[in-house]
Amino acid sequence: MARYTGPVCRLCRREGLKLYLKGDRCYTDKCSIGRRNSAPGQHGQNKKKLTNHGIQLREKQKVKRYYGVLEGQFAEYFNIANKMQGVTGNNLLSLLEQRFDNVVYRLGFAASRAEARQLVVHGHFTLNGKKADVPSMILKVGDEIAVKETSKSLPKFKSIVENHKVTVAQWLQVEPDNFKGRIIAIPTKADIELPIEEHLIVEWYSK
Repeated sequence: MARYTGPVCRLCRREGLKLYLKGDRCYTDKCSIGRRNSAPGQHGQNKKKLTNHGIQLREKQKVKRYYGVLEGQFAEYFNIANKMQGVTGNNLLSLLEQRFDNVVYRLGFAASRAEARQLVVHGHFTLNGKKADVPSMILKVGDEIAVKETSKSLPKFKSIVENHKVTVAQWLQVEPDNFKGRIIAIPTKADIELPIEEHLIVEWYSK
């Protein structure tokens, strides 16, 4: 599947805020937002006033890049959210939060969503006791995610118990000593750290 493979710090600079795409580096003084808080490119410092269309586009791009999904995937999530009961924008954010790779990241089993996606694809996790390697799977309340038994001895996962620093969202429960976690509630917008105006995304797709 096609995926953006360029320098991800450019994406943060383009959106004008930290998207936490490089894990621990984003929390240090090496973060590009702290050093060069302007859009990439030779004309990046020339800020232009955005039209309503431009504001909606930037909000969509920001959320899409935050979760690391492609344009077609994002549009499909919106279509699903639009058919669900409730507020479409909230439904969309909830679906994105419940992606398998995002749950792995939010449990603290990976330093970034990109790393979480790679670990899932490489088969290092089980879902409800069975091997699962599809990052885009939408999980549900009651699902249990665990590091595969044969992967627990890897240095990456050994450090989880010693260095587990993630403040886990209220909709998740984690047992770092046992290398597992579970979903205990449906995530809401309040559980997302990134400032998001989801109504702008709904307006973009409603044209």
